[in-house]
Amino acid sequence: MNLQDYGNFIDELRKITGEDAIEADESGLASVRVDDHYTLHLQFVPENGKILCFIQVAVVPDQAPARLYRELLCAGLFGQETAGGYFAMEDQTGAVIYNYLFDGDQVIGDAEEFVQTLEKILQLCDLWLDRINEILGSDSGEEPAVSSVTLSNIIP
Repeated sequence: MNLQDYGNFIDELRKITGEDAIEADESGLASVRVDDHYTLHLQFVPENGKILCFIQVAVVPDQAPARLYRELLCAGLFGQETAGGYFAMEDQTGAVIYNYLFDGDQVIGDAEEFVQTLEKILQLCDLWLDRINEILGSDSGEEPAVSSVTLSNIIP
């Protein structure tokens, strides 16, 4: 896959989803807001023809319990309950980012299956958001600091 193939693939995704906002810039970054909660980013990596999908799941407070960091670390290092993706945490903001790497040559042939996989990734992010909320809520005995949302219907 090259950048032109990727652009054509993004055009196909736009047709399938009905999301006119999905547009790749000159660097191969395409982003779309889902249900006013998640922003799904697709970044083409020309060096290896892969597509990196990344989504901010939550922002955890500075005082988050160690249990939360342990679970995210295990998920990141060992792929526990991440469907082959991994988590990263942005140091300055506490943003928890889910990352998944697609082989561009494999996904280019079936854009509909790719969209279905993206929907599953969003569902996984929602499950992790619920898990983060549970950990944050159980530690303090108060309401969770991050609110859960309904997933989008990215597939029309």
